[in-house]
Amino acid sequence: MPPKVIDTGRLTYGQATADWQERLNVDRMREERAERARQVMRKYGVAVLLEASAPNIRYLTGLIGFPLPQTRYCLFFADHPTVMYEHNGWFHQMPDQAPWIKEWRPARGWLAGAPGQEASRYQSKLFAGEIAQELKDRGLLDEKIAVGGLDGMASAALAEAGVSNMTASAPLMLEARMIKTPDEIDCLKMVAAICNGIWFRVWESVRPGMSDTELGRIVASAGYEFGAEFSHTAGWRSGPMTFEQGFSNSGRLLQSGDLMFGSVCGFTYMGYSSCTIRTMSLLKKPPEKAKDWYKEVLERVDTIISEIKPGASSDMAARHFPPAAKYGYKLEEELLTAENGHGVGLGATSGYDYPIFNRQWGLKFPVEFQEGMVVAVETREGEKRVGAARLENMVVVTKDGAEIIDTFPRDEILVAPR
Repeated sequence: MPPKVIDTGRLTYGQATADWQERLNVDRMREERAERARQVMRKYGVAVLLEASAPNIRYLTGLIGFPLPQTRYCLFFADHPTVMYEHNGWFHQMPDQAPWIKEWRPARGWLAGAPGQEASRYQSKLFAGEIAQELKDRGLLDEKIAVGGLDGMASAALAEAGVSNMTASAPLMLEARMIKTPDEIDCLKMVAAICNGIWFRVWESVRPGMSDTELGRIVASAGYEFGAEFSHTAGWRSGPMTFEQGFSNSGRLLQSGDLMFGSVCGFTYMGYSSCTIRTMSLLKKPPEKAKDWYKEVLERVDTIISEIKPGASSDMAARHFPPAAKYGYKLEEELLTAENGHGVGLGATSGYDYPIFNRQWGLKFPVEFQEGMVVAVETREGEKRVGAARLENMVVVTKDGAEIIDTFPRDEILVAPR
């Protein structure tokens, strides 16, 4: 069943700053994200988050930083100002660039154990001692602290330093990130618009004899050209490699008549990530078999999207994904990430946001769709070593239902180049 057409309005502004129009309000977005995190913390009796996951640090503080693990972290309090521990040049450069953060400290890093066990244990003890002192100074040493993005060495050192009431931060952060603010939704609409341009560049540029890796280079360049904060080669699969979702960008030369698709996923705007897939046929009209595959795919995605509305249960959407047995598989796990709906949000490679609905667990453990969720729905049909058709759409859960926000044509397999 085709989803009800919902249009809450495309963005009325671009990526530049303007004094004459209300555009993306990053101050408001930072404040609303932080307040949502505090609400979830208070709900579960958590006094402080000790967070080292880069996407979660960005959600809590609005800060980006050095990408290596165990080099930066923050103490985010339910009732006190945030303390940011930054790496090297970021510590020296950022205080006057991010004035909304009032307290800065140099981070104790050990690069996930790379300096060696003795040096890393020494650094982790220094780290834990400083964290324990910050908590003690605020009378919070015995309160519940949620910890995320740190290794086992850090956890052991914290316990040794007297930080004993620890829990995982991931469930709290996933719950906080689940409902997007209006500014967050605009960021996701902007990255969807960027993907629209990327797909058009693919449609006009792909040609026989080009390798999938060369196509990836064109895509990465287009992403930056259209304003992506983070752009990459995406996952291109063609011809006999299109059915199973395995390796991509193999260097295979594209041939006339190939079915091909790319996972234009993980492109970001203000940190908010895309997840879109389209299928094309190179130079020739797709064969009838492929048209039948795509018809089934499109009908399935539309039916699933029609089930997504506030108050609805996610198992009603998940039941429309095909069972593993349809493809001769024994376990639903063999379809993990191939046939599912999943939340999208901050972070190109940080994983999915809530909710995730599929046949693997989604029928037994449903969740309720809520206004403000943003999810991607993806599915495929085809034949191993022959070809496949695939589609993924990003949708916002509005009060009236699900709105598709990635607008590149999806009604049929497009013949490329245009």
